[in-house]
Amino acid sequence: MAEIGALAPDFTLPRDGGAEVTLSALKPSKVVLYFYPRDDTPGCTTEALEFTALIAEFEAAGAKVIGISKDTVAKHDKFVAKHDLGVILASDADSDLCERYGVWVEKSMYGKTSFGIERATFLVDGEGRIAQVWRKVKAAGHASAVLEAVRAL
Repeated sequence: MAEIGALAPDFTLPRDGGAEVTLSALKPSKVVLYFYPRDDTPGCTTEALEFTALIAEFEAAGAKVIGISKDTVAKHDKFVAKHDLGVILASDADSDLCERYGVWVEKSMYGKTSFGIERATFLVDGEGRIAQVWRKVKAAGHASAVLEAVRAL
């Protein structure tokens, strides 16, 4: 599991638009990795829209923002187009990265248990170390809190 102070698990994942994104290639930028359950659901849309609304401020603070879910690149492309999103959306279809970051967890809803992505965010510093972690995130207002942490880094 990815913890504060540890090297962030590196990855190369397919992203919206058909390209790939590699964490280590983004150095020395700070990177916000936000894991979310599914494209185009209410909470996930709120979170993506709030990060998009602040994207210029994240960039001015030297940070890249990457949303990660198990959705396919095709679903990401539709989500980006539908909501005019300005963040990178990466596809972790086999949930390998979610497992390495410890966000692939057992969930319970209406008495049924299943595995899914816990909404969580990791702030990676310019050297590739995890500087801050938010778990069990509430989508509304979260992007602003992350931006404050980026600026303080």
